[in-house]
Amino acid sequence: MNGAAPTVLGPLSQDTTTKRPILIVAALLLAAFVVGFDTRVFTVGLPDLRGAYGLGADEGAWFATAANAPQIFIASAVAWLMTVYGVRRVMTPSSLVYAALSCAIPFIHNHDLLFAAHIVRALLLGVFVPATLMIIFRNLAPKYWIIGLGIYTLRIPLSQSMGFALVGYYGDVLGWQWLYWQDVLVAPLIALLLVLGAPREPIDKSLLANADWGGMLLLGASMTFIYIGLDQGNRLDWLESGLVESLFLAGGLLFVAFLVNESIVSRPWAHASVLGSRNVILGLAVVIVFTFASSAGSTLIPGIMQTVGGLRPFQISGVFILYAVIPVAITVMLSGFVLTYVDARVALIVGLSASGVAALIGSKVTSDWYPDSFGLIVLLHTTGQVLTFYASFVFLVGNSDPKRSTAMSAYIQVARLGSAELAAGLMGTWIRRREQFHSNVLGAHLTNDNPVYQRSLAALNNALGHNGGGTAKAVGAVSASVRSQSYVLAYSDCFIIAFWFSVAGLVLVALMEASPASPLSPRPILKPRKREGYDERRDMDESRSEPGRTIKTFVGAISIDDGIKPTRDIAREACESN
Repeated sequence: MNGAAPTVLGPLSQDTTTKRPILIVAALLLAAFVVGFDTRVFTVGLPDLRGAYGLGADEGAWFATAANAPQIFIASAVAWLMTVYGVRRVMTPSSLVYAALSCAIPFIHNHDLLFAAHIVRALLLGVFVPATLMIIFRNLAPKYWIIGLGIYTLRIPLSQSMGFALVGYYGDVLGWQWLYWQDVLVAPLIALLLVLGAPREPIDKSLLANADWGGMLLLGASMTFIYIGLDQGNRLDWLESGLVESLFLAGGLLFVAFLVNESIVSRPWAHASVLGSRNVILGLAVVIVFTFASSAGSTLIPGIMQTVGGLRPFQISGVFILYAVIPVAITVMLSGFVLTYVDARVALIVGLSASGVAALIGSKVTSDWYPDSFGLIVLLHTTGQVLTFYASFVFLVGNSDPKRSTAMSAYIQVARLGSAELAAGLMGTWIRRREQFHSNVLGAHLTNDNPVYQRSLAALNNALGHNGGGTAKAVGAVSASVRSQSYVLAYSDCFIIAFWFSVAGLVLVALMEASPASPLSPRPILKPRKREGYDERRDMDESRSEPGRTIKTFVGAISIDDGIKPTRDIAREACESN
């Protein structure tokens, strides 16, 4: 280390376009689904796993943390690892080891070994989503990027909605072991597709020799501590717990150390100046804000059906399959078509508006709603989720500095995982505290002086007292009703919170500026007329005379003929930077 200013702002990834794009698309589709399905299925199926392994409430909470937190430790460094070693060297062994662990875990009965196996499994799982993005930009021609991003977006609503059906089917039909064994079939197929489709890439020895291992370790460790604090915060009442305070303090200090490290090393891995672009900051902010807004569909809708309705995951899967899983493929295709010709900011406005309307409808929820009553909300939520996340990724890629792609990827993964955990923790806390508030308010009216309460109690006593203990049963029934109504009101409040997060996202979009020219820029619907005096042959001759006329994009070099033609000044600047 030294005190000099950084001479290199981040490693530059080279393009290695594959000759078998179909195999690569299939591999990234499976890799994206593995992460989405496994994360969702594990969360929904946690009660079944606790019973299978004999874990108590506290052990189960830490079990869930061990199975998820290590993802953020490795996720931020995956782009750098692939830049150095290539897609095949990173993804192939990761997929095979992941499959082997998934096969073995159901046979483990020792709790310490069980936790260790899940930590390693989570580290491997943290490779898949960042790898998916790198596969898109390193191995697909720019004309396929919009398709690749669509598949990447597809995993989010599809995995969230299918998770309930899978957990119910595994638990009631095949057995809980298939929560893991599904990956024994899928992960090796990912490795095979990459071996057949991904090009062989040499190891970047110069980049490896100047690796910023300290920066990678500091960022990964800091985000892991904060993630654990967020995951345990609701259960331990946040800053009322010394453990949660310590985790946040340790994470914050390590993050400061990371920023210092990046400012003094000669070859920083993820220098913070990568976030200097206004559009990049706003794009990441939209992703974070919308993660809270989208909790209306991912957390609140299933939560109220399970908590108030007492339904099992399999019983509520029908509404998600009908209104989310079936329409989602069409929604993604339509979104891709729209983003091909329309500015991403317009798609963001439509997506955020759809999510806001869904949350506003959800705020009218009552205890009489049954699963199909949520159909319109689920449909609007899915549409908004697809449009917003799809447009966000397109916008971020279009505004990223080509020389800082690896650093940018690190911050994207931190924002993706960190915001999801923050939203889950805070939503859980808001639901718990609003339920307590409404219980106290409603319970304050249940006194002996209240004639309505006395009449209700007497009616229940007569109805339930034929086997004795009528009064106790009546009081219990009233208490259960109050608790149910308190949860309904609490979820209604949280739907309103989700609505205001959608509004906040619209405000952020209003502050965005137009993106620079890139392969993801919207195409003109009508072919523009030629300028008066324009000589196409002369322009082509001049363009041939400019050597190396290429433009660096998100993760590699692409020919201008493969994307949208930028101005000559942009092309010349890109060539000089190389």
